[in-house]
This record gives sequence, structure tokens and C-alpha cells, in this order.
Amino acid sequence: MTAQAPATDDAAQRLRDWLRPHRRVFVLTGAGISTGSGIPHYRDESGAWQRKPPIDFRAFTGDARARSRYWARSFVGWPSFDRAQPNAGHRALARWQQREPAHALVTQNVDALHSRAGSLDVVDLHGRLDEVVCLDCGARRPRAQLQEELAQRNPDWRDLDAAALPDGDADLEGLAFERFQVPPCAACGGLLKPDVVFFGENVPRARVAAAQQSLAQADAMLVVGSSLMVYSGFRFARAAREAGLPLALLNRGVTRADAIATLKLEADCGETLDAALA
Repeated sequence: MTAQAPATDDAAQRLRDWLRPHRRVFVLTGAGISTGSGIPHYRDESGAWQRKPPIDFRAFTGDARARSRYWARSFVGWPSFDRAQPNAGHRALARWQQREPAHALVTQNVDALHSRAGSLDVVDLHGRLDEVVCLDCGARRPRAQLQEELAQRNPDWRDLDAAALPDGDADLEGLAFERFQVPPCAACGGLLKPDVVFFGENVPRARVAAAQQSLAQADAMLVVGSSLMVYSGFRFARAAREAGLPLALLNRGVTRADAIATLKLEADCGETLDAALA
């Protein structure tokens, strides 16, 4: 373990003390835990969007050019997203869960880094970007497989370079996106979509139910790296407090739950978790 700054040492000690009496902690993570893996934030420390919001479901399904634009940007951005590796925060939570498997982990992230770090029974609330699903027949395929087919159909797009964005796409503008060719579903010819929840979509009921069941069994809730500005995450923090559970927040900047938290720590997620859960 590397030497920690005094602020991190203090945050880690306070988190360690807060966790000590709890045997079943419900952990909810957001984009802030993955920035140490090179995946950018959606929002700044005030909770405001740093970029335009991602594509919404109606635009993806109803506008062919918007859909081609999404896939073109995703094609260019996917390699750097795919190369991201779990960081100290992901690994610390995985070790902690392996020692004490009663703790539950729900993530709003779509990067699958918790599972790759070794965490158990992760609820991927918003899905995973490494899988693609057909909206018509439900057939699934690995995203890496689709990437190869997109490269074959769109050789002129292979060498484009652009800044990576949080959802695995890239910051491309002003190109002839309508020329980007996206294959249909091999099984039925339907529309392919990454298996993630877009804006305007509902989180699948089974995932919500799994998270709610874990929260009902918990004696505390810890939020890591999330502003909770999206209701799908905030509702769990609110439900925890309504049930009388202690609520701790580890996040740089404001969160939607600041007013109801019992502990707020503004510190680096990875370093703090690595020290607190050692």
C-alpha cells in the first residue's frame, strides 16, 4: 500500500470506524470509483453535467441517424473503455466482500470493473456495456464480437482518435454519421443496443428487486463515488434513511443525499477504500 495523504488517512479512519459495528452493509457505487481506472466523470463536483447528457432511448430507437451517430462514437470509444482495469477501490471492495460476503454491492456503472476485480453477486443496476442485446428478440452477443463486425463494415472509421466519454463512446462531431453501418441482429434482423439502461428507459424490475432485497437485509448503507443525481440510485439512499439505517457518503463534491447522510467524506474513493478496508 502506498503512503496516504493526511486527508485520505483521516477519511479512511473515519470510514473504518463507521463500518466497524455493521455486519451487512449495502454499498452503492457510481462513476467516481472508476475515474481512477481512466473512465471520465459524467458530472462535476457541483453535480452539473460536464458534457451533453447521453443519448436517450427514444432517440436511439426512433432516429436512424442518431442511432448511427451513437454506434460510430461507441465504435471509436470502445477500445479505451475496454482496456480500463479495476483500480484500488474496486479491488478493496472485492477483498472486503470475499472476507465478509454478507455485504451487498450494487453499481450504477456499466463498466463491469467490480466483477472483474472479483466482487461477488454484483447488481449492475444500469446494465453492462460489454454485452449487446437485440430489442426485438432479446438475443445477446459480446460487445467485443460486435466491435469486430463494425470494424469490417466501417474500415474508414478505424483510425479516428477522440476523447473518451463516460459511457464508452467518443467525442466525435461533424462527421457523416449516416454512413456508419451497423449490422442488424443475426437472429432476427432487429435493432441492436448495448445492454445498458439509456435515459428514458426504466431499470429492469428484477435488478431493482434484487437491490431492494439486499437493502432490506442491510444494517447500513455506503455510497461511493456517486452524486446520486439520478433517481435510480438516490431512491435507495432515501429508502435507507426512511428505514432508519445509517448512511455514509464517500464522494468528492455535492450529492443529492447530503442533507440526510449520517457521514460525509470528501476524499479519493480508491485510496480511502484501500486504506479503510485493508
